[in-house]
Amino acid sequence: MFWQTTRFRIDLTRPQVMGVVNLTPDSFSDGGHHADPAQGIAHCERLVAEGADILDLGAESTRPGTPPVPLEEERRRLLPVLQEALRLGVPVSVDTYKPQLMREVLDLGADIVNDVWALRQPGALDAVAGHGHCGVCLMHMHGEPQTMQLAPLAGDPVPAVLALLVDISRALQARGVAAERIAWDPGIGFGKTPEQNFALLARQAELLGHGHPLLVGWSRKSSLGSVTGLPVQQRMVPSVAAALLAVERGARVVRVHDVRETVAALKVRSAVEAQVGRQP
Repeated sequence: MFWQTTRFRIDLTRPQVMGVVNLTPDSFSDGGHHADPAQGIAHCERLVAEGADILDLGAESTRPGTPPVPLEEERRRLLPVLQEALRLGVPVSVDTYKPQLMREVLDLGADIVNDVWALRQPGALDAVAGHGHCGVCLMHMHGEPQTMQLAPLAGDPVPAVLALLVDISRALQARGVAAERIAWDPGIGFGKTPEQNFALLARQAELLGHGHPLLVGWSRKSSLGSVTGLPVQQRMVPSVAAALLAVERGARVVRVHDVRETVAALKVRSAVEAQVGRQP
């Protein structure tokens, strides 16, 4: 399986590690740590050195209750770092839902649009469809960031996630976007209860088989805190465990903050898989 993006045809036969680069002062996990462009660029370089296969740059926090960021402020935070990240030799994803910014970053050479709204903002479908071979990740979100945890999804999350992602994927393909350009993200923590998030992990196989690779982001999420009692900055171990479980259940990309540790854990898994393949 491959994921076609602007500059790279990403081989997904090996699970890919997507390193998170938060360029915001208010991210739930590491807000403010990389808000200065020089800090953001240094963080990109560090994640690549630690083994990140893909970089995911975001300049607007989507933690619950966060107010929207104006377009010009998002541009100011993002573009200086993006221009340098594009020189690091790995695919670069931009986490945004604004069609104007999608067009601008794709014109600059960004490889992937990673949209928590799954291109449901007016003009977003056309922004992606109008750009050659860019990749896109469609994420399921119930509600909107400001209120999503006040009124989370009701009932079984799996069919709800599947229905939305299938619908948007069909709309994209109707605009000429090849299936191999589209990845899916079930949206762990985005308008869902901890029980629903863990149900999505336990039943992740039900999201496979539609021709779109699965990208999953469990890193430091509150659901991990709910079962471990650990604060956000102490969730590295459960985050790595959740990433491994997601890969075991078919995820091809894991979006993480702790790149070095996740890469190391996946190397152990790979070594075991190699031995299993040699069994008589």
